[in-house]
Amino acid sequence: MILPTFEHVQRAASVLQGVVHRTPIHTSRQLDDCSRATVFLKCENFQRVGAFKFRGAYHAVAHLKSQKPVVALSSGNHAQGIALACQLLGKAAHLVMPEPINRVKRAAVQDYGGIVHVPPRPQDAESFAENLVQTLGAEWIEAFNDVHVIAGQGTAALEFLDQVEDLDLILGPIGGGGLLSGTGLATHGVNPKAQVYACEPVGALDAMYSVKENRIVPQEHPQTIAEGLRTSVGTLTLPILRSHLAGFFVVEEHEILEAMRFIYERMKLVIEPASAVAVAPLLRKERILQGKRVGVIISGGNVDLGQYVAGFATQAHGVESEGC
Repeated sequence: MILPTFEHVQRAASVLQGVVHRTPIHTSRQLDDCSRATVFLKCENFQRVGAFKFRGAYHAVAHLKSQKPVVALSSGNHAQGIALACQLLGKAAHLVMPEPINRVKRAAVQDYGGIVHVPPRPQDAESFAENLVQTLGAEWIEAFNDVHVIAGQGTAALEFLDQVEDLDLILGPIGGGGLLSGTGLATHGVNPKAQVYACEPVGALDAMYSVKENRIVPQEHPQTIAEGLRTSVGTLTLPILRSHLAGFFVVEEHEILEAMRFIYERMKLVIEPASAVAVAPLLRKERILQGKRVGVIISGGNVDLGQYVAGFATQAHGVESEGC
């Protein structure tokens, strides 16, 4: 098994130059005051397809040597990334999207020319995708457990560290671990002293146990609004995470909504629930973050806002009650 390295991330940056957006850094005095830290948000919600996933998807598709169609299994952002990458590189994209599907993400996949396939049952998604690969004679690209995908995702942190000097810590959300595997490789390739922390919803808490036990703990019946974090870690991401993560922050569901609302109201940014998972530890004033220069990777901003209006209403006084 070949694991990606810092050099893979550096080479990926060269491939992606001029293709991906160099996404901006946003700061907020209110967020700094609330968290008692100096916070920098790396806004991958402004990336092409509205998420960091385009980096890894394009890098992986660019390494395919044939013109065969491409198949991927994804509930949303990886599907969008593959669809746009294939459009740019002249390949056909077939995306297996199990229910429930974020309607905003599905519409975007189709706008990028991707062909959406919905398996009859969500639990059949993997076998459905495998059959589609065989039927089409297609290439298969994993959403996170792929050397080229991980290297591509790592370019977000590589760019971040070039934009902001002397970060003490970087926070990011974790599902399959592709983003934080790449982030760990990039961060420690540039600054071995900086720490990387994973942020995970309490209702989908498999990555923390997988890293602790050094085995893949299956993600069974995840219960979280952070749809992008409902996957298990993979055979490539697990050993990288074990080598590079300093620890985990576990986030409650109400904290996800509070973080989304805070960032929307105070910073005028639309962020996905997965992104909010990485903001939540700051809003609850985690002691280890106080007084530090903290970077947060805002992983995406593809939100069907209609799903969250009621939740925002129930949290109308939640953030204020914390003095933020």
